[in-house]
Amino acid sequence: MHRVEHVMGFPVSLRVDDEGDFAAAADSVYAWLREVDERFSPFKAGSEVSCYGRGELERHELSADLGEVLDLCEHYRVATDGAFDVRLPGRGLDPCAVVKGWSVQRAADLLRAAGARRFVLNAGGDVVAAGGPWRVGVRHPEHADKLCTVLELTDGAVATSARYERGDHIIDGRTGRPATGLLSMTVVAPTLTEADSVATAAFAMGAEGVGWAASQNGCEVFAVDGGGQVLRTEGFPVAAQSAAAA
Repeated sequence: MHRVEHVMGFPVSLRVDDEGDFAAAADSVYAWLREVDERFSPFKAGSEVSCYGRGELERHELSADLGEVLDLCEHYRVATDGAFDVRLPGRGLDPCAVVKGWSVQRAADLLRAAGARRFVLNAGGDVVAAGGPWRVGVRHPEHADKLCTVLELTDGAVATSARYERGDHIIDGRTGRPATGLLSMTVVAPTLTEADSVATAAFAMGAEGVGWAASQNGCEVFAVDGGGQVLRTEGFPVAAQSAAAA
């Protein structure tokens, strides 16, 4: 089964290679992601995130889901000494950097609960994979028509934070200025919650974020710094030529 829908501002593609009917599971995946967009988007005035950001809700009134997301945001704020911060001065509450990976990982969990064992869920370039090996290409940060590496995933996730899609949109919370020390940061981790959050947090830290990301439990890193130098951890799963194509 292969299905693609535009949700949360980007294409989300699902491929399931198991035998059986997973149409209902796919419906649940996209319904969940649409629900997340309504509840957690800072760009929708009536969302729970927007209401909380405006002070219309107290912390104890929040859903358990948003409470979990905010706890993750605070974890990475503290871990990066404030480089990663979803409450920047002059801006409203914006937890999107955590919400995306967290929600797509939850969607992948729905697939597993429905019995899917071999699948790829790709949300705007951030990927959860199961039952591989799968090959996942990482876009070159300076050349849209080229890849800078291809990695192999069996069961895990990969996320990339970079400047090429949305410009200097990641802010270093310590300075209030765009983070420009890296061109791209790719993180492989057991879950997309971790991969996406660590990639964004490390990118916000700049060059020092490479070592920080590599020190996070279960994370492997492929980064391109501001001068175009590649920095890669020894365990980063570069694909073998014989790996199955995704």
